[in-house]
Amino acid sequence: MKKLVVLLLPFLLYLFCHPVHAEEAVPKNLMAAIIIDDFGGGTGGVRDFLEGEIPITAAVMPFTESSRKHAEWAHQNGFEVMIHLPMEPKRGKRSWLGPKPITNDLGPEEVKQRVYEAIKSVPYAVGLNNHMGSLAVENEEIVRAIVEVAKEKRLYIIDSGTSPKSKFPQLAKEMGVPLLKRDVFLDDISSSSHVRKQMVQLAKVTEIKGRGIAIGHVGVTGKVCSVGIFQSMDEFKKRNIKIVPVSELFSGALIEKNFIP
Repeated sequence: MKKLVVLLLPFLLYLFCHPVHAEEAVPKNLMAAIIIDDFGGGTGGVRDFLEGEIPITAAVMPFTESSRKHAEWAHQNGFEVMIHLPMEPKRGKRSWLGPKPITNDLGPEEVKQRVYEAIKSVPYAVGLNNHMGSLAVENEEIVRAIVEVAKEKRLYIIDSGTSPKSKFPQLAKEMGVPLLKRDVFLDDISSSSHVRKQMVQLAKVTEIKGRGIAIGHVGVTGKVCSVGIFQSMDEFKKRNIKIVPVSELFSGALIEKNFIP
């Protein structure tokens, strides 16, 4: 017994002098998702992301020549796919929305029909977010129709945050549909240095909330976006933040208890 005490004494003295706090003993499980919008549209950065090793979530615009191709390409390479649903904005060209957008002049059944068609247009989709939509997301009748289809088809929703008056959070909670909101836009300024700065912001948000969501784009800003994101990975490793598909964020304790993952 005395020999055991002698052997353990240095270890016991170390613990006495260096107490282990609970927050140190259990490392935080920090997770961030990076959604890349506009697959199916522009080509800039598409190959970089879909042949890369960062598990981005590919948000694919429906009804384009490349919708199915990009969705299948993403799925085959192990990337999660979601629908980037075009919705009417307060400003901007209608041509930016592409075919069959969700606009304020549609009735609920017409909205539902377009969402059903969008789902068929983008194979393997497990969620949806809004493309533009600052006007349409404020229309309760339109958003309710979209959320009803999402519930029926078991899709999660990401509110892209294009309007502070969006009806998505309220109606998704009411109907028990999983929803999270975008925290950071990565490429609102087209430079890789700005994307890196925004990735640091994503890391800070994730450290505070435990979860974080950023949105970037392929197309016009696609190349600078991909470069900025890839250059930021060492920072995320240093901060012990894991990049995950969006669906993995819904398994955490931060989801409202009445949401159904």
